[in-house]
Amino acid sequence: MCAENTPARRPPGAPAGGRRRPARGLSLVELMVGIVIALLVSLTATSGAMLFTATQRQGIGTGGSMISAGTALSALRDDISAAGLGFFGDSQFLCHKLNLSVDTSVLINGADFTPVNITAETDGDRIDVLYATDVSSGANVLLNAAASAGSAPLRSLLPVSVGQAVLLAPATAGDPCVVRTVTANTAAVLDTAQMIEFANVSTARFNRAAFTTNPTYPDRGRVTLLGDLRWSRYRRVGTELRLERPLGGGAVVLARNVMAFRAEYGLANAGTTALAAWQPASGTFATLTPANLPRVRAMRIGMVTRSTQREKPNAAGNCEASSAMPTLFGSAVTADVADWQCYRYRTVTLVVPLRNLVLGMVP
Repeated sequence: MCAENTPARRPPGAPAGGRRRPARGLSLVELMVGIVIALLVSLTATSGAMLFTATQRQGIGTGGSMISAGTALSALRDDISAAGLGFFGDSQFLCHKLNLSVDTSVLINGADFTPVNITAETDGDRIDVLYATDVSSGANVLLNAAASAGSAPLRSLLPVSVGQAVLLAPATAGDPCVVRTVTANTAAVLDTAQMIEFANVSTARFNRAAFTTNPTYPDRGRVTLLGDLRWSRYRRVGTELRLERPLGGGAVVLARNVMAFRAEYGLANAGTTALAAWQPASGTFATLTPANLPRVRAMRIGMVTRSTQREKPNAAGNCEASSAMPTLFGSAVTADVADWQCYRYRTVTLVVPLRNLVLGMVP
């Protein structure tokens, strides 16, 4: 049989005559809806990113303030814990007065002296600490004969080198101690005592100035090895906590946005050794003296810092970051900005035992 000539079947939906239906695109309405949805998504993402960034800045500001305060107190702790090293011997404070100079500048001219002091200033308390840098500075030796401003014979060995500093102390309180730089060291031989000299030369930074009182130090006066002498001064200037070096070197900023910086002495009752009370630099302790120094056992330091990032007000326009300014050691702290409620504050405190003062006067 012959096959019938029948037309080929077309798929369902295919156009007649073998032509394909053209592809259908987006209508204008669909395009506009898509654009609006994309804009809403992008706006939501942008506002979320802005909120995250603001939160991140606030966190960084608060964290940075805490870190800088901690770093500053760490430097304070290390300096204050060393206060007095080299100024004590035979269970007594050696230097009720002091002569101290750097090059040709006189810094202390026979004035009353203690190696640690708190001074009340307009911007807060100032802390001064002096100490020797040599770990063997707790030991001292007797003079073998009277010492002058230029040399000192020693009764026993002092392991000192040229260029190091020493402290000449009187046998009894009255005359000032003096800090000198060793320019020559002659070792002891047979019956000849060790001799150290203090020439007035440009390389001897503690030998070049003249004082009102230039005492000689009699037999049985003392010589202490200092190595070098360090004087650190901490104070608040404006809203910056600064470290100054009166013996040389520029000031450095340890912390910014500091609202308060205060310090107190930890005192024992007269005739006792246990810490009994905290005392600010006021009254009989406005200036520390050799008379009240034996009661000092520790120092307490406090600092209040403000965050650098201002936080946004609430919907009513009120800031809620802080509801009240902090206090420090029971005293009010004053902010440096009118809108202080928009900032966060952090209070840090530190207690440092004054070991060299305590051990240096133990009977």
